[in-house]
Amino acid sequence: MNFVAIDVETANADMASICQIGLVKYESGTLSDEWKTYVDPEDYFDAFNVAIHGIDETVVKGAPKFPQLADTLGSSLEGAVVVCHTHFDRVAMNQATQRYHINAIKCIWLDSARVARRTWEECAWKGYGLYNVCQILGYDFKHHDALEDAKAAAHILVTASNKSGLDINGWLKRVRQPIDPTASSSGFAINREGNPEGALYGEVLVFTGALEIPRREAADLAATLGCQVASGVTKKTTLLVVGDQDVKKLAGHEKSSKHRKAEELIRKGFPMRVLKESDFKELAKLSSEIA
Repeated sequence: MNFVAIDVETANADMASICQIGLVKYESGTLSDEWKTYVDPEDYFDAFNVAIHGIDETVVKGAPKFPQLADTLGSSLEGAVVVCHTHFDRVAMNQATQRYHINAIKCIWLDSARVARRTWEECAWKGYGLYNVCQILGYDFKHHDALEDAKAAAHILVTASNKSGLDINGWLKRVRQPIDPTASSSGFAINREGNPEGALYGEVLVFTGALEIPRREAADLAATLGCQVASGVTKKTTLLVVGDQDVKKLAGHEKSSKHRKAEELIRKGFPMRVLKESDFKELAKLSSEIA
């Protein structure tokens, strides 16, 4: 079973602001190589992100910029099956290549979260975040270090393959099928509670700030992808989508009440992520492609 697993960390809410990349290469189901680098994002570091991964301007001083890593990344990922846990790392890579006008790497992406949801019943509809799945598997790692997270995603895939008997090609087919292949998905209604077969089912999403698209349209899109759309941030919220102009204008300083509440809950350990609207659109696009 041959594949590469990748994880990235970002400097702020802009997913193109990659500040660390970790890669692991597996050949015949065994770890054969690993690589990690800090990246100068040429962007500001949000104190919130720094509190999560511990990377700031001083850490990346003298580190290569993303374009300088293009050849290394291309040689590792081009034509490979690339594993990441949820689509966020894939979105970040796409956004970074677009920022620098670099050709996107042609590879085959495999989401280990979708693998976990189809392997362990307790992860099927909730609790399929990287840390939680690894807790279930008894795998200890340093969360929010790019190399450690990449290894964790790889461990999930290898463990799931051992349990299911599926190889890489089998998983590439299986993740496109319903979580319960014996059940019919044709009768599911698409509403604000979220499409149960959507790639993002289980996410509870809240919008804040001025969006480029009408809020109703954005909510419909999110629900189609499986998100439950709520009006306010609570302990159940897992995604907060912030208008791009708000992120640019605030530059990580003053934030909306929803934004501040989300960050407060994340600091307390609640699994929640903050996204720009444009990153949400890219996430929606990529999620739709594999649905």
